[in-house]
Amino acid sequence: MGRFREALAEPGLRAIAEVKRRSPSAGDLRPDADAPALARSFADSGAAAVSILVDERFGGSFTDLEAARAATDIPLLAKGFFDDQGDLLQARIAGADAALLLLRDLDDEQARLMLEGGRTLGLDLLVEAHDASELERAVALDADVIGINARDLGTFAIDRRAQLALVAEAPRDLVIIAESAIENRAQGAEAELAGADAILVGSTLMRAEDPGATLAGLIARPLVKVCGLTREEDVAVAAEAGADLAGFILAESPRRAAAPLPVPETMLSVGVFVGAAEDVGTDLVQVYPEEDGHRGRDGVLLRDGEPVATVVDLPWLSMDANHWERAAQAEGRVMLAGGLGPENVRAAIDAVDPWCVDASRSLELAPGLKDHDRVRAFVDAVRTREAVRS
Repeated sequence: MGRFREALAEPGLRAIAEVKRRSPSAGDLRPDADAPALARSFADSGAAAVSILVDERFGGSFTDLEAARAATDIPLLAKGFFDDQGDLLQARIAGADAALLLLRDLDDEQARLMLEGGRTLGLDLLVEAHDASELERAVALDADVIGINARDLGTFAIDRRAQLALVAEAPRDLVIIAESAIENRAQGAEAELAGADAILVGSTLMRAEDPGATLAGLIARPLVKVCGLTREEDVAVAAEAGADLAGFILAESPRRAAAPLPVPETMLSVGVFVGAAEDVGTDLVQVYPEEDGHRGRDGVLLRDGEPVATVVDLPWLSMDANHWERAAQAEGRVMLAGGLGPENVRAAIDAVDPWCVDASRSLELAPGLKDHDRVRAFVDAVRTREAVRS
């Protein structure tokens, strides 16, 4: 396993941060981009690898790759339109750990030869697919790192729904990267829950005032869920504060919503059920078992009917002094719920290291009516803690 693949295969959502000065679809992004300085900043901000555009159509060159290699030891991906063994040799000499292969531009025999040649040189190969046919080809070619691009390189149109469907279909024993159209933490989390091991982010970072800080924000954990939402103004405040998930209780409860409300692109919607779940059009579904007419203690978070996280909660209307300790021992992604508020969420994060923190009752003026100041304080407490940890 090469350095590039190994870095992306680590637990949790990984990120490849991209250095590109311009794009054929968007024009100039950051014409004065300093490749080595950005590579260092991305490494310091949590990137698993850095992608360097080496094609002049993107304002890049192999000189940028060489300069980035001299500036940092993070794995580097050479990104260009490679169709010749000499391209791969040049990338390797310039310091790349991996190179991009676009199946759109290669037939199977060309791709096979490029894969063999790259591996001989010690390069990992990121094989990029744009549709089901190309994904099938990539798997048949024994590619072990596959990128699934949401952007059609012919029309430049973005289709994240199609991308996520392909991510979900990809074999789980491969490293899968969701490429393009990741602009916020919720979209990164959506790719993660579909099955992506990593996201590749370029334009969003290049447009940012502080690319490194923007990257750190995209991959920051835990996520924040504000639950028990019943009013559009409360959804808006949660979104403005920086929450990532909006929870709508659709079971018997004083906080029951008549229906899920619309959420902005910066949030994922979650329908919360007790007993049997229903398809109500939310991005995710949270289900608790029913016990004696109320919810059971722990639940599960589902995406398209598949479990993607465990919800570790308190017993119904009771406390448990060992709640955080118990949550810390749970395997996989943990959504920590039960008794969380602005005053204790930092301590909970330290004790549990959850994937997501979930609050509802503690953020209310009355059942189903959010206290906007407490919503902001809760999200700020989580984000402040992220800053301290970084």
